[in-house]
Amino acid sequence: MKKEMSSKERALTAFARQEPDRAPINYFANPGIDRRLKGHFGLAGDDHEGLRQALRVDFRPVNPPYIGPKLHADTPGRTVDMWGIHRRWIEHESGGYWDYCDFPLKDATLGEVEAWPMPSPDHFDYAWVVEQCRRMQGYCIVTGNPGTGDIVNSTGMIRTMEQVLVDLMTDEPACLRYIARKIEAQLEVTRRTLEAAKGGIDALWMGEDLGTQRGPLMRLDLYRKHIRPHHQKFVDLAGSHGIPVVIHSCGSSSWAFDDFIEMGIRVVDTLQPEAKDMSPAYLKERFGDRLAFHGCISTAGPVARGTVQDTVQDVRETLAVMMPGGGYALAPTHQLQDNSPTENVVAMYEAAYRHGRY
Repeated sequence: MKKEMSSKERALTAFARQEPDRAPINYFANPGIDRRLKGHFGLAGDDHEGLRQALRVDFRPVNPPYIGPKLHADTPGRTVDMWGIHRRWIEHESGGYWDYCDFPLKDATLGEVEAWPMPSPDHFDYAWVVEQCRRMQGYCIVTGNPGTGDIVNSTGMIRTMEQVLVDLMTDEPACLRYIARKIEAQLEVTRRTLEAAKGGIDALWMGEDLGTQRGPLMRLDLYRKHIRPHHQKFVDLAGSHGIPVVIHSCGSSSWAFDDFIEMGIRVVDTLQPEAKDMSPAYLKERFGDRLAFHGCISTAGPVARGTVQDTVQDVRETLAVMMPGGGYALAPTHQLQDNSPTENVVAMYEAAYRHGRY
């Protein structure tokens, strides 16, 4: 067995496509299963760090909290965030989720988009970032999230997905201006975060949903025209700080991986194994010498629908394919869903730790 590494060393070794002591582990979950896991380990409902330690998670997110003025009015029965996106609570048999609704900029004109309130980079607490980096310096500290740099999905939250896809194909000025304004704000917040951290951040996380289960969400030329230039800004920023970029993309997205590589992206996240051209074997064979991988444990697979034994087998099979030569971090493809049995999720993380050693 290899010498025990710190979480930071382990994750960065994997992201560099080398073999660490074991495959690093990450965690994302919906509130229902998160609450049940904390109960399983005897933790308080707000003990997020305790749960990460119990699951042996190697990553820690650090993003500056917004501390500026309220930008958008409350709406009854809704939550409204700093971007003006509306959500409503939808119950289902295993819990519930906050679904996007109302779409206040669906029919907005260019003038209305220009006047739409957006958060100022001046109104984020960068001092908080410094303190968190100090506290969690042994872990792989990541800034950003799947919504950082994301265009199709996040713009669809306020304009509808259908309208955004039409807008990109028709060069709709109002939509393109909204995208430019939001990207400009996110990029500057990210820049100030990295500068404040003074080397304390280890990776930049960004996202873009580019696939359905069956194939691409758009043509490659459309991606290159309207999305890749914005993504490149974040990749270049990360490069100027000497840190890797991890990009989240749902569905069948491997059609864009060659472009990711050209841009300087080093790690891809999500990796839904049931989507077209996204199986672990295909990805490892096709891109394993140029990309590192993060994800692959389907939240619609055995962890949600199978037994404990099925879950362990899925983890073992995934590790057997993805670990050789390094370059893999085990994580759920998306947030673990509330329909995942607690015992399956616990088994998933125990199997990742037990069988993920080199």
